[in-house]
Amino acid sequence: MKKLLLLAILAISINFVSAQDYKPFQLYLGVGYTVPQGGGGVLFDVEPAYRINDQIAVGLRWESAAMARVVGEEEASISGTSSYTLNGKYYFSNDKFRPYAGFGLGAFSLASVSVSGAGAGAGAETKIGFYPRIGFDFGHFNINIDYNFIPSSEIDGVDSNGDPATFDVANSYLGIRIGAFIFGGKN
Repeated sequence: MKKLLLLAILAISINFVSAQDYKPFQLYLGVGYTVPQGGGGVLFDVEPAYRINDQIAVGLRWESAAMARVVGEEEASISGTSSYTLNGKYYFSNDKFRPYAGFGLGAFSLASVSVSGAGAGAGAETKIGFYPRIGFDFGHFNINIDYNFIPSSEIDGVDSNGDPATFDVANSYLGIRIGAFIFGGKN
């Protein structure tokens, strides 16, 4: 049993000690466009990551997005979203052009104001959401697309008669970003 355990530890150690073509730490900075239901907006994100090996990276993402939406002829909302997520990426190539796919999960802090012919409302809350993503690195530049799945919010407000009312606000959005990273290039 001891020999089997020693052999397993040795195999794992060789995997981690093997030479990597890419530096392990990476800091990504990006800007982009958001596409929520019925609207658009802008985003900014910062993403430090650690490469476990040349194909797998794990990281954190802080993203801030501002969005405006028009739903129908009489309803509009303005919202701000700030997210703090843990994510992972799998790179399909070790060439200069490196496509990847990934997944992230974390907390999304939401604030929104909604106005409609029926009244107005405002709210703020934090929800757990996730996002699948695809993209590529080319040299020190990056382009990626993700879809942030965030549950809808109900915000309290008043209707056109001045009575209390509840409004539904869709929070999910598509993020398209371009950026660059420092560190993390080839050794």
